[in-house]
Amino acid sequence: MSLSTVYLGLGSNIDREPHLRAGLDALAGILEDMRCSAVFESQPVGIRSGPFYNLVVTGQTRLPLMELDRRLKFIEADNGRYAPDRKGLPLDIDVLMYDGLHGVFDGLTLPRAEILRNAFVLWPLSLIAPELVHPGEGKSMGQLWQEAQIDQVLAPVPFEWRGVQLTQL
Repeated sequence: MSLSTVYLGLGSNIDREPHLRAGLDALAGILEDMRCSAVFESQPVGIRSGPFYNLVVTGQTRLPLMELDRRLKFIEADNGRYAPDRKGLPLDIDVLMYDGLHGVFDGLTLPRAEILRNAFVLWPLSLIAPELVHPGEGKSMGQLWQEAQIDQVLAPVPFEWRGVQLTQL
C-alpha cells in the first residue's frame, strides 16, 4: 500500500505530559517521518474539566483510514481513555485530515470540523503545515488561522519529547 499523509490532533487534561508523551511514542510506531507542532495549553471546550495540553502531529502511514482510526482507539484505551472510573480525558487522538479526503467515511467526517472551530487545533495545524489547503474551504491553514475569529485563549507551554523541545518559547 502507498503512503498517505495524515494530520492528527492530540489532547490531554489528566497527567498531561506523560499521556501526551505516551501517545507520541505509540504514534512513532505507526507513522513515518512524524513531525509535531508546538504544545499549547487551552481551556476545555464542551466539557467541564481542567485545562488541556494540545498539539498536532503529521506523518505518513501505510494504514488505511479505518485501520488507523482503530489503532488510535487502542492507543487511547492504553492510556485510560475508556476506563470506567476516569475523571477527565487522559488522551484524545483525532484524525483531522487523511490525504485530501473530504466527506464521511464509515462515520468519520474528514476533514474534521474542529479544525475550523477550535484554536487549539487550527493554530498548531497552521504552524506545522501553513501551506496545506483545507479541502472544503480551498484556503491554506495559514490563511485560515490569520482569518480565524475564534474566541479561545491558547498559551504555548514548554514540552520536550525524545530530547527535542517541541515548543520554543
